[in-house]
Amino acid sequence: MGISTSKKILIGVVGIAVILGIYGVSTYNSFVGLNEKVNNAWAQIDTDLQRRYDLIPNLVASVKGIAAQEREVFTAIADARTRYAGATTPESRAQAANQVESSLSRLLVIMENYPQLRSSEAFTGLMVQLEGSENRIAVSRKDYNNIVATFNTLLKRFPGSVFGRVFGFSTRTYFEITNEARETPKVEFN
Repeated sequence: MGISTSKKILIGVVGIAVILGIYGVSTYNSFVGLNEKVNNAWAQIDTDLQRRYDLIPNLVASVKGIAAQEREVFTAIADARTRYAGATTPESRAQAANQVESSLSRLLVIMENYPQLRSSEAFTGLMVQLEGSENRIAVSRKDYNNIVATFNTLLKRFPGSVFGRVFGFSTRTYFEITNEARETPKVEFN
């Protein structure tokens, strides 16, 4: 005696359900793992940005003594640091970081016009530390954007798109610079 047709159909349906269940669990675990990697990569950017912000007051203090008339740049840097400290989401922190970068680039243009500042040992040490911070930030941003790309790709490809929606995952935002940060800083000396 063979297996009836209805039993064959039931076994087939159960088999497909088991396969989908295993695939669903595997996909869910992939999303969770990638999501944590994205969070970790963002935390590294946050750490690197904080290091930069800790250096900025010392750098500004070094420059203030020599370039006292550049109050606008110092104010812009202080305002951008305040916005960063008050930012609560990765997107708002990224926007504040871009504002700091724009202000810092203006400060660097100013510093080029003060040779006595560049010859200061304290200033030179701070600039080396700031350069190291900027390099760390660049690497951290690249790593973050790479893992976001992996996560978003999994979420957008079939069948990950179906499982991603079911599990409540949504695309993550890349860390991009603003148009303001792309512009060359303009500094005028009166």
